[in-house]
Amino acid sequence: MHWIADLLAAVGVVLNGIPQGIMAMALGFAVFPTSFSFGLAAIVNGMTGSVAPISFQAESLALTGHLGHNLRERSSIILFGASIMLVIGLTGTLSKIVSLLGSQIMGGMMAGVGIMLAKLALQMTKQNRHCGWLSIGLAIITYILTKDLVWTIAISVIGTSLYAVLVEHYHEQLPAHVTARKLQLVKPQFNLKILRGALSLACLNIGANISYGLITGQMTGLKPNPVNLNLLTSTQALADFGTSLLGGAPVETIISATASAPEPVIAGILMMVIMAFILLLGWLPKVGQYVPSTSIAGFLLILGAVVIFPENATAAMHGPLSTVAGITLVVTAIVDPFTGLLTGTLLKFVLPLLGLGV
Repeated sequence: MHWIADLLAAVGVVLNGIPQGIMAMALGFAVFPTSFSFGLAAIVNGMTGSVAPISFQAESLALTGHLGHNLRERSSIILFGASIMLVIGLTGTLSKIVSLLGSQIMGGMMAGVGIMLAKLALQMTKQNRHCGWLSIGLAIITYILTKDLVWTIAISVIGTSLYAVLVEHYHEQLPAHVTARKLQLVKPQFNLKILRGALSLACLNIGANISYGLITGQMTGLKPNPVNLNLLTSTQALADFGTSLLGGAPVETIISATASAPEPVIAGILMMVIMAFILLLGWLPKVGQYVPSTSIAGFLLILGAVVIFPENATAAMHGPLSTVAGITLVVTAIVDPFTGLLTGTLLKFVLPLLGLGV
């Protein structure tokens, strides 16, 4: 009866991804072309036996929404970011980059992303004060009681949405391109802002692919870790590359409970196939029009301030490069992940050549 456990694990991860899919719609991404990303990844995982699926990821969505001010800018950032990651994945340089920079600087960058997410959550409360603070309150209480991110995002999003619909009579008419069940080309643009955004998204994905990918692999209980990081990076990049030209949302590496299923490969494929059908059939937009974008604020705060920041900040501060890692953290939080990693790299390698150091 392994298939029942596989199916339950797949459904659980789908339910976890739906609120973040709603977040993608709130940022203006089209859901129909995004279904092809899930389909492509399902095929690749089936052919290669990979246990690591991809799905909507709050961190990449929040960063893309922060760096781009409209759909064209956001799609362009995803397109060029995916191009960078595809080169990294195909050439097998992901592990080399991390080895070069070291776990402390990477930890500083990821901790800075945690602060960015927490800051974004607080900024969301300005859009809708009641819904934003309700979401944060529900998320904090739920996480204290359960220590479970799935319950945290479910309770905070559902509770806030019920309040918005029943009390504030919320009903958002989503843009036509978001709900359209057809393919529409989004012409990419390129400038310094897009380049910096693409590099920032790539830096975030480097850290996420390593941490989330390896954690998912560990959940299988197999040794050595079965996740091929270069394959995972290439799959994620290919999925984003195509749909970004059609205005689709980014789908990235996640920590997936399907890895703990009896058949982790099958469970991961099932999850992505189910999500693809939900998007193809247009069910997500029907739910999304009753879910305010601020309903995700509580989850982002917990994810950034409680889950991502402490663990990565601890890793960044323990070791000989704690000052460099700390500066990387601060610059990432204030500016963006690329600038943070660039600063850390310069401090680690360039200053010693000049006889200087921190």
